[in-house]
Amino acid sequence: MLFSLAPLWLFSLLSASATPVTAPAQAPAKLPPLAWSANRPLTWDDFKARPNTDRLEALTSSTIDAKVGCVDYQFSAQVKAVFTPSESWVRNAARATPALLRHEQLHFDLTELHARLLRQKFSLLKLDCEHLQPAFGNITKAAFLAWQREEARYDQESNHGLNTARQQAWEQQVQQRLVQTQAFALQ
Repeated sequence: MLFSLAPLWLFSLLSASATPVTAPAQAPAKLPPLAWSANRPLTWDDFKARPNTDRLEALTSSTIDAKVGCVDYQFSAQVKAVFTPSESWVRNAARATPALLRHEQLHFDLTELHARLLRQKFSLLKLDCEHLQPAFGNITKAAFLAWQREEARYDQESNHGLNTARQQAWEQQVQQRLVQTQAFALQ
């Protein structure tokens, strides 16, 4: 038995323009996702999609990929934070600021933080393999909702990275929380 849940959340930095979001003219080739790594931060080269709006300077597409299964009635879960290059973009990498890249990186760091929190939750629960649903669905739904809310709060409070003081506060807070949840990081 194998279940997978990986909703996609898109996060971005707004520019001064207010043009509505439109569909991309041409979809980029599907590239493999990048797993989060403390040793490998994002670079603008990772953002492979083409911009699809005038309102945004960059867009990060990341998700929590959660797969669970049962072997001999033993529950196991694999949870990882992934970045999707073929759905992430920067308007002009040559002119993009380091601050903008830090803002986008923190979206990915928040994804990793919430992946760790989900790993922690799975490690504490004793899920019954015969009755995995609805427990698995309820747990992941709550985890993804908490992640989505925090991502939205991050963009709101930091004004999409434009409020430097709030951006720095978020960076410090998320780094502290990543340290606090290090026991649930992938090895």
